[in-house]
Amino acid sequence: MGKKIIDLNDRVILVTGSPGFVGANLVTRLLKELTGGTVISLDNMNDYYDPALKEYRLGLIEEAAKRSPVRHVFIKGSIGDKALVDRVFAEYEPSVVVNLAAQAGVRYSIDHPDVYIESNLIGFYNILEACRHSYDNGRTGVEHLVYASSSSVYGGNKKVPFSTDDKVDTPVSLYAATKKSNELLAHSYSKLYNIPSTGLRFFTVYGPAGRPDMFYFSATDTLSKGGTIKIFNYGNCQRDFTFVDDIVEGVLRVMKGAPEKAPGNDGLPVPPYAVYNIGGGTPENLLDYVATLQEELVRAGVLSADYDFEAHRELVGMQPGDVPVTYADSAALERDYGFTPKIGIREGLRAFAEWYKEYYKV
Repeated sequence: MGKKIIDLNDRVILVTGSPGFVGANLVTRLLKELTGGTVISLDNMNDYYDPALKEYRLGLIEEAAKRSPVRHVFIKGSIGDKALVDRVFAEYEPSVVVNLAAQAGVRYSIDHPDVYIESNLIGFYNILEACRHSYDNGRTGVEHLVYASSSSVYGGNKKVPFSTDDKVDTPVSLYAATKKSNELLAHSYSKLYNIPSTGLRFFTVYGPAGRPDMFYFSATDTLSKGGTIKIFNYGNCQRDFTFVDDIVEGVLRVMKGAPEKAPGNDGLPVPPYAVYNIGGGTPENLLDYVATLQEELVRAGVLSADYDFEAHRELVGMQPGDVPVTYADSAALERDYGFTPKIGIREGLRAFAEWYKEYYKV
């Protein structure tokens, strides 16, 4: 499918889930690079993890906004609030929407299913409905909806690397099921209402000021306090870790290229819809990843040079909802947008360790 090129300058861009991890990095870059327009951040600032980290990221956004010709507006609220979403669309009329707001986490979904239904299903439905009605009364409306899916949709697939052509009908967590549902809902709205939409399956995003529930971050917290980390599946896991700067670069490129609208043989729209993987395509063994993390924590001064790592780690079995391997086939992203993530774990974990040292004053 061809792409309609979108110049992001002087547009109204709505980014939900900012100042979340990916959202904050995306908005900060937009503020630094665009020459005009408005960027709206929408987030409910919930306490799934320490809200102080979101406040910190919001501070970075506000600092970038002071030096930017782009107007920035932060709105505190949930995409699960339909009246709020409708008001935002009515007042600002965004032409590009990036939906990153979601309840994240595989394991959290086992004990807290309600929040996944509210945010990932009802919230995404509210975004789709707002996009649909953005065309009312002959308006130009939303030119491109970009939304975060997840590598979790691949579930227990045995074939690697994971391709967007693979069947993904066997989710192993509620979180994964909600993300697959997002893709199905987006496809139906693209077909029915000709809404250009692109889903992005993120593969294990990490980096400075990331999510504290992610392994690299929680392991650092535990080790810095002298605790013992648990390495699941006895270390027999591989992950396609993707540094946040690579994710943001991929999202930016996709934002600028919307699936083209076209009529089908039946006279109805061919859905302007696409899904891509964003992953490095180089899965790392979990034990190697941990070893690199330890080395970079020592280098940054978070841990002492004589830290006894063997005494502070435990190999345990697999957790419910987890999978042994994630491995992205990002050939389609390279083909259509000329981009493949390239930042390796050494560089990425070094940036995280240095940030952690500074942020927590270790």
